[in-house]
Amino acid sequence: MLRLSILFAALVYSLAAQNNPDAEELNTAVRMHQAGDYAGAIPAYQNFLRRHPEMGRVRSNLGAALAHEQRFDEAIGEYSMALDSDPGNVPVRMNLGLAWYKTGRMQEAFEQFEKVHQAEPENHQAILLLADVGLHLGENKKVIALVDEMGRIDNTDKAIAYLMGMALLRDGNQERAKFWLNDILKDSGSAEARILMASAKLMANDLTGATDDLAIAIQMNPALAEAHTEMGVVRMRTGDSASAAREFRRALELDPNDFNACLQLAGLLRQDQSYADALAYLNRAIRLRPGDAGVRYQMAAIDLSESRAEKARATLEALVHDEPGFTEAHVSLATVYYRLKRKEDGDREREIVRKLNAETQQKQPGAQSPGSAAP
Repeated sequence: MLRLSILFAALVYSLAAQNNPDAEELNTAVRMHQAGDYAGAIPAYQNFLRRHPEMGRVRSNLGAALAHEQRFDEAIGEYSMALDSDPGNVPVRMNLGLAWYKTGRMQEAFEQFEKVHQAEPENHQAILLLADVGLHLGENKKVIALVDEMGRIDNTDKAIAYLMGMALLRDGNQERAKFWLNDILKDSGSAEARILMASAKLMANDLTGATDDLAIAIQMNPALAEAHTEMGVVRMRTGDSASAAREFRRALELDPNDFNACLQLAGLLRQDQSYADALAYLNRAIRLRPGDAGVRYQMAAIDLSESRAEKARATLEALVHDEPGFTEAHVSLATVYYRLKRKEDGDREREIVRKLNAETQQKQPGAQSPGSAAP
């Protein structure tokens, strides 16, 4: 507030020195803003900016007032215009990133936080936000690289340690993850520690142990969305789809930007043939992770189920181009081709599926090379 007060005092003084009658209007807007009357400050700022659109700092403050009123799309527009006139303004860029984050546009938020980090490499908030958004986007390697770039090994910062540890776990590097998560795991009295324990047990297919840890985590802190998402995954693995759906819905009430909850709930709704509801969650998921292969596949599957074969074909062709090893996408594409009476294309996709399955089998433990004798 002090910075805002000094900044706008200078602007008001400058206008007053020019005998500009708008000085009092700006002063009134600032006073309302500082008093927490954001709804009143917004039209006052807007009226002022109609006559002084070049004043990016005022526009930035309008963005802040709009954000306070949860009008994030409008705030994004104001912050963006403010940056057009002052691209090096780090606090405004941070606010723009936060506004994108609040609307669930993680890719756009990541880009802004990345620019803040480049400008201020030691900005702790930017590092935390980058890592958090990176996990939302599934960019585990980027999160790992970000923390490594900090040039120090510090697992005592629990927020950084948790984000780094989760990125390493999801990237399959369990040994490194143990170092970062060691202190958190020692504190078995925290909900976060219980979630981590449950994740490890889930990887080992210990569904009973994972259920017990997650139940304790939810009891400790019912507001942790991730605990409900993980519980939903466990319920799915045990075949209890109804309970799984309830957990995913609860997770999304707590965190509308929980990608995994969106994707898994959409899958359950698709199985129930509630296609419109499933698409609503898939659209939210693709906004969180643009281009995600799993989301695109489910969208194509719904199109196929609802006889939109041409639309499914276009989605699946693009998907197998981007992800040539996605076996299920090739299977579905073969089905689409056969429905469209394109037998030659369908046969080609079936052959690709055969080769991919053979490659997968070869990689299994104990797999034999072609021609080797059975024991």
